[in-house]
Formats: sequence, structure tokens, C-alpha cells
Amino acid sequence: MTRELFWLTLTVILTGLLWVPYVLNRCQVRGLSGAMANPSRNDKPHAEWATRLMFAHDNAVENLVIFAPLVLILAQLDYSTKWTVLACAVYFWARLAHLIVYTLGLPVFRTLAFAVGFLAQAVLALAIFQLL
Repeated sequence: MTRELFWLTLTVILTGLLWVPYVLNRCQVRGLSGAMANPSRNDKPHAEWATRLMFAHDNAVENLVIFAPLVLILAQLDYSTKWTVLACAVYFWARLAHLIVYTLGLPVFRTLAFAVGFLAQAVLALAIFQLL
């Protein structure tokens, strides 16, 4: 496994686990049967942090759709540099930071973490065309 694929794997695992805390909050707020029922407009709302975590999860999934193919293309091309490895590591940590600051409700830091992740993706895209 390349180092880029290692960071992709960690990012996939992180993204795959993000639902757990807000579903636990849903169980706490609505009870187990309410959490397993079909959604309704009359449902008790999640805690504010859980709602923000849901949005962070959606954003993580949306960005994984961009990050994962970039890493897989690099793996298929058998192209790896210190910059592509660094970009993948930075992406993972930026996504983790995004998750934390989004859940805590820190909008400016959320935007900065997102931007860092975007720049990491740009580095990977440039590397695919071997411009880096």
C-alpha cells in the first residue's frame, strides 16, 4: 500500500464513522424506537452539535468523492512524490479539523480547514498532470 492509499484509507474510515455520534444523540433525544422510525417533521430535533456534525458528515462525503479518485488515479499511474504524500496527510488532518470545528460551531475555522483540504486536493490534481 502506498502512503497516499494509507491516508485515503484513514480518511474513508473517518468518514465512515462520522454518523455514530449523531445517531447516538438521536437515540438519546428520540429514544431507540424514535431513532429507528422513518423521519417525520414532528421529530424532536437533534442537539445543535449533532446537527452540525450531520452537516460535517455530508461535507466529508461530498469531498471524499473528489479526494478518493485523485488518490486512486495517482496509484494507477504509479506516481508518488513527497508532495503527494504530504497533500494526502494534510487532507486527512484538514478533514479532521473541519469535523471538529464544524461540530463546535466555529465558522471561520471551519472555512479555513475546508480551504486547506481543497488546496491539498489541488496539489493532487496538479500531480496527476505531473505539474508538481
